[in-house]
Amino acid sequence: MDEMVIRGEIVHVIDINCDMGESFGEYQLGADAEVLAYVTSANIACGFHAGDPGTMKKTVRLALEQKVGIGAHPGLPDLVGFGRREMKVSPDEAYDLVVYQIGALEAFVRSEGGKLQHVKPHGALFNMASVDYTLSRAIAEAVYKVDPGLILFGLSGSQLVKAGKEIGLKTASEVFSDRTYQQDGSLTSRRKEGALIENPREAIRQVVRMVKEGKVTSIQGADIDICAHTVCIHGDGVNALRFAEQINKTLLQEDIVIKRIGEFL
Repeated sequence: MDEMVIRGEIVHVIDINCDMGESFGEYQLGADAEVLAYVTSANIACGFHAGDPGTMKKTVRLALEQKVGIGAHPGLPDLVGFGRREMKVSPDEAYDLVVYQIGALEAFVRSEGGKLQHVKPHGALFNMASVDYTLSRAIAEAVYKVDPGLILFGLSGSQLVKAGKEIGLKTASEVFSDRTYQQDGSLTSRRKEGALIENPREAIRQVVRMVKEGKVTSIQGADIDICAHTVCIHGDGVNALRFAEQINKTLLQEDIVIKRIGEFL
């Protein structure tokens, strides 16, 4: 959990991030434009797992209009599998993939008058880096070499957060609203039953507790410690817009301040 002092009082603060621009051509954006009104950071696909140049440009413009922090969302080169299938990539290959994709998105951000805020690996690359320090180090080095001022998003308690800190990056510990957790703090694999929390109220309760108490109940039933700087919501579901609105409203009702990660980290 993260805290800040406002008018002499300690309050809980959180960034809400959402994966966006994960479509192609005419079939693009979906509810992204509407969801942007309820989040503070957008992770924009860079063309490897999803997205294309036109979609990247339009999503960047929408995010800038809403004054939402923009992040590169680099993934594995796997359009068919949406970047969710593990691939054997060497640290050198991971470094090159990340540099390439950050560069592509950063060009669109700069050409539209904005500044890139963060980097969040996507899907299988994110999950692999969460447990593989060597891979995480390569990703962190790629981010640092492009711009040491960028914030690296990683799963709370993961090797990616550790590598980012060691190399000198600001790191944001990420938690998930609609995913269940294992006893070791990892996310339950999407291939396993119970990986997703489908009840919106349950998902929101989990987020509030992670932010206020720094705790989450694992799928095995025991509480584990967790650090929450930013919470991920997914913008590709049929109820994405409604959920984004609900979680934003509930966090405010719980006296949790919602701010862009770059404003408080």
